[in-house]
Amino acid sequence: MSTEKELRKDANHRMQRAVESVAQEFAKIRTGRATPALLDGVKVSYYGSVVPLNQAATVTIPEPRLIAIQPWDRNMIGEIEKAILKSDLGLTPSNDGTFIRVPIPQLSEERRKDLVKLVRKFAEEGRIAIRNVRRDVNDHLKKLQKDHEISEDELSVVLDETQEMTDKHIEDLDKLLEHKEAEILEV
Repeated sequence: MSTEKELRKDANHRMQRAVESVAQEFAKIRTGRATPALLDGVKVSYYGSVVPLNQAATVTIPEPRLIAIQPWDRNMIGEIEKAILKSDLGLTPSNDGTFIRVPIPQLSEERRKDLVKLVRKFAEEGRIAIRNVRRDVNDHLKKLQKDHEISEDELSVVLDETQEMTDKHIEDLDKLLEHKEAEILEV
């Protein structure tokens, strides 16, 4: 009995990780609106170590289309600007000696459509990952039933519960996708 509970718990955890992974990918996609997550992939050289930008500066959003960066060490301003320019985000930073400002430009209609295709692709990859977890669990459960460790009735109940769990996680993913699409298409 505990084996099927462990399987369900593990499946739930793996499905949740798939949803979280897609959410992290969505956070990295520029939507024309400023968010600190846009700069999560930017790394800077800070006292001999390469670290994420948020470990070398304070990143804030004073306006919907502006990211403000205040380095903890003023000497880092040039290094941070170079890192942002090299990041392939298409952003152009400017500084006043103390702060770095990164304006977020409006997205073109074509770019918006490309981004929607990209987030749909990420969402579909997440759905596939969730379904693969379901398939793995179902295979294990059927093997348990074949080895007479659980009855056919128990198998039926647990397969139904696994499907409900799968449906719930895919629904969560679809809600994330819907929200991100609306955010991208917002002008």
